[in-house]
Amino acid sequence: MSRSPEHRLLAIKLVHTLVWAFFAGCVVAIPVLAWQGRVVGATVLCGVVLVEVAILVVNGMRCPLTPIAARYTDDRRSNFDIFLPAWLAQYNKEIFGSLYAVGLAWVAYLWIR
Repeated sequence: MSRSPEHRLLAIKLVHTLVWAFFAGCVVAIPVLAWQGRVVGATVLCGVVLVEVAILVVNGMRCPLTPIAARYTDDRRSNFDIFLPAWLAQYNKEIFGSLYAVGLAWVAYLWIR
């Protein structure tokens, strides 16, 4: 049974949103764990997010799901491929990249001291 383009796009948006939520949760948890003194846990999450960063770098700083979603719609708004508000989809890398950088610096400081 063939799925319509709308169904395929919906599935991609759901997967993309779940993956985003996982990594966003990791990024937010890094400084929280660091503040709690749970350096090993924060370090593990830094490594998990680093895998995501590597995937983004290899894909030209775009999620690999974006071009797949683009096959099923002509919409190119910042959130056409994910269930996020447009402003968050547009500034996602700036917001979570900054928070990740702060978390990395904090965790590095905790290891060095």
